[in-house]
Amino acid sequence: MLSSGRVPAPRTVNRALLLLAILLLLLTPACAANNDHTVLLRDIADVEGVRDNQLVGYGLVVGLNGTGDKQQTYFTVQTLANAMKRMGVQISPSQVVVKNVAAVFITATLPAFAHNGTKLDITVSSAGDAKSLEGGVLLMTSLRGPDGQVYAEAQGPLALGGYSVAAVGSTRTVNHPTVGRVVEGAIVERETQVDLSQFHTVTLVLRNPDFTATRDMADVINNEFHASVATQMDNRTVQIDVAAAGVKSVPLLISRVQALAINFHGPAKVVINERTGTIVMGGNVTLSPVSVLHGSLSIQVETVFTASQPEPFSKTGTTVPLANTTVSVKDQPAQSIRLESGANVDDLIRGLHAIGATSHDIVSILQAIKSSGGLQAELEVI
Repeated sequence: MLSSGRVPAPRTVNRALLLLAILLLLLTPACAANNDHTVLLRDIADVEGVRDNQLVGYGLVVGLNGTGDKQQTYFTVQTLANAMKRMGVQISPSQVVVKNVAAVFITATLPAFAHNGTKLDITVSSAGDAKSLEGGVLLMTSLRGPDGQVYAEAQGPLALGGYSVAAVGSTRTVNHPTVGRVVEGAIVERETQVDLSQFHTVTLVLRNPDFTATRDMADVINNEFHASVATQMDNRTVQIDVAAAGVKSVPLLISRVQALAINFHGPAKVVINERTGTIVMGGNVTLSPVSVLHGSLSIQVETVFTASQPEPFSKTGTTVPLANTTVSVKDQPAQSIRLESGANVDDLIRGLHAIGATSHDIVSILQAIKSSGGLQAELEVI
């Protein structure tokens, strides 16, 4: 049995669906933008006092196939002689041949809360004029911290990401054969413990300073503990009162805080490597309305030398050199692009590529736009 109610006209239904689709398109980017900027505090902030430490050492790599340091590298000869002396072998440095040995520096990172026996990855780099460290083995070397104390011992076979081959006067080198790594090649011998139980306050340090971010961090922490436990100190740090938080331990407090999330908006920044023409930009970099004119003026000077000679079989006359110089000028018409308000750097670069600008041209243009006030971002040239 049919209902006596009115059935909406098809045109009315289509209009309603169209309005609903437009509304969804307008709301979706806004929601996506907010979600894209939601980050956990552990991803943007560190705990003050909980940090890594750098280690460095000096040692020898042995077992090379004639690609070690040259005999003139005296510190390698002296180091090998000293190493053999510690082994009970007395030799004169003048008798040492080091073509299968290379002096190296070893670097490693000692993480926070590293215990005795913890294994570390190490990087081994040639300190002399060795051609390659391929196939070498690092002899036991002490790794020291900034205070001069030994924190780890390193040893092991090297793994290289490159190689160097020479034959019949031809040489081929791939990547850097004078730098290698030893996975888990160092063992921690001295701990660097941080006693968290002595912390009366926990300070979070923001990696990219921002007043808005530290304010939001303090707000979300206070909401989590339902008390005023966090204080915004400046544009980089937030301080948390451990006693006011009422947690059982400092590690538990840090765990709860690091799991919190805020809407973080990174700084608008454009980084330029002027030597290579590389440009890296953030997605939130915008431009004020700007016009860019780009053209090129090419001037070429070409000189052709000829000679004026006397008549054949002439007894008089000399050969006179003549220079014919031609100057040509090519002045191409300037091409322009126009960007409206709200455009980003990606739009600008696409437009510059469309008119034939090179990477180095783009670097100069970005610097000029920044000087004119059209680039709403920090411009860093490295």
